[in-house]
Amino acid sequence: MSRVFFIGATGGVGHRLLPQLIAQGHEVTALHRKPEQADSLRQQGAKPVEGDMMSLTRNDYKALLQDQEIIIFSAGAAGSGKDRTSKIDGATPALLTELAEEIGIQRFYLVSVFPEAGRTKGLGEGFEHYMQVKKAADARLVKSSLDWVILRPGTLLDEDGDDKVSLDYALPYGSVKRGNVANTLAALIAKPTLRRQIIELTDGDELLSEAIERLITAV
Repeated sequence: MSRVFFIGATGGVGHRLLPQLIAQGHEVTALHRKPEQADSLRQQGAKPVEGDMMSLTRNDYKALLQDQEIIIFSAGAAGSGKDRTSKIDGATPALLTELAEEIGIQRFYLVSVFPEAGRTKGLGEGFEHYMQVKKAADARLVKSSLDWVILRPGTLLDEDGDDKVSLDYALPYGSVKRGNVANTLAALIAKPTLRRQIIELTDGDELLSEAIERLITAV
């Protein structure tokens, strides 16, 4: 199995994904911001590393990424302001992409967003900024030499997964359970032959295992 550097392990998707990574046998280093999160991460089998994305430097990340084999990024600023959005949703995944190329980490899994998200809801300038920086981070990763997968889920529902999904390279916009996002990431990580693809995800009627195999067969 692989050594995984996981940003977002304490989030709505991440806390559902982490136990699956551990069960797959991966050695997971999990970045967390709050000191009280360390014990829970450790109890789940991860190595906790405390750090705030707003203050971590290039050298900090470079040290943390040494000897890692996979990067997973499922964090987000969650509407906490333009500065945080620019740093967390845009600059940090772009920096991690650059460092992965420099250090030799080949695999990167990035949770992004549907291009159509919120377009009819008049969510304002802050949301438009969020969409712009997310797209820029996607574009930087796509331009890289890495074996990346960008997963674009629909509107997130705070529910556990049922493994019934719609999963393809382009989909009508919809909602998706956070548990199904976590399960999809786990399935993608377990199937590294599926790489250098942007994949959209909503809840649906197809079994996740069948959807993954269909995409692999199509590659």
